[in-house]
This record gives sequence, structure tokens and C-alpha cells, in this order.
Amino acid sequence: MTVIRNITEKYMREALRQAKRACALGEVPIGCIIVHEGKIIGRGYNRRNTDKNTLAHAEITAIKKASKVIGDWRLEECTLYVTLEPCQMCAGAIVQARIPEVVIGCMNPKAGCAGSILNILEMPEFNHQVHVTRGILEEECSGMLKTFFAELRVRNRAEKEARCAALPDQSSGR
Repeated sequence: MTVIRNITEKYMREALRQAKRACALGEVPIGCIIVHEGKIIGRGYNRRNTDKNTLAHAEITAIKKASKVIGDWRLEECTLYVTLEPCQMCAGAIVQARIPEVVIGCMNPKAGCAGSILNILEMPEFNHQVHVTRGILEEECSGMLKTFFAELRVRNRAEKEARCAALPDQSSGR
């Protein structure tokens, strides 16, 4: 069990490296990798604002890259590692790609569809279900997100104060 946990953490650390790439762009730090036969075949990180594209989620990018490497849309022998619980779009793409296993860093109570709001990945009504492992390097994954959003709130507050300070003073009657 320890060997499996070490391998799982190794791959989640690579997903965290992808999340750091998103953070460097000012994007929400979410990272994803896809592993096939012990080799990383797809990497992705959040780029929605950078690309001005709703579909530029870490999971979608990693799935596109992995499909190209495999030469098929079916990723039936792959494991996807992601730092934050997938949204409905990404969970649907994971099911459609027939990915059999997903490893999640931290859950997303506001938008997660792997157990938080919905559980698209494990719905028996679909023709494909995913085995899900949750909470791998959870503190690191959630810590990165918490730090990002705390810093974003500070930046937004400072920008708002600067905009207000630049407005003409209305109190003098001018």
C-alpha cells in the first residue's frame, strides 16, 4: 500500500507543478496529468483567462494531449490526476474519454462534480463509471488555492481603492 501511495503522490506532485504554471499566469491554480503505463502522456493547467476560452480547463487540455499521444479518444488504460475536483464539464469529458481512474487532490464544494455537488464520475446510469480516489496531497492542493484567492482578494481591493482615489473629489462641490 505504501508503494502505491508513493506513486500516487509522485504523480499528484506533477499535477501540482502544472497548477503552479497556471498560477504564474495569474490563473486559478489547477493542474492535471494523465498517466498511461507509468508514463505521463498528457499535461494541462487552467488557462481560461489567458486563452479567453471557457474550455481551457486543466483536464480538457490534458485529455486532448493524451488522446493525441494514444491516437484514440478512448483513454481506457489511463489514470487522471487533478489538483481540484472536476467541474461538470470536465467530469463529463472524463466519462466520455472512458478514463477508468481519477485521483483528486482536494474537493470543490462550490462546483465539484465528483462527489461534492454531483457525482458524474460514479453515476451507474452512465455506460462508464470511474474509480475515484480523493484527498491525495489535499493540504498542498487546497493550500495553493486558498493562497491564490487570498492574494486575489487583496489585489482586487487595492485596485478598487486606487480607482476610487483617482476619481475627482466630489466633497468640495467642484
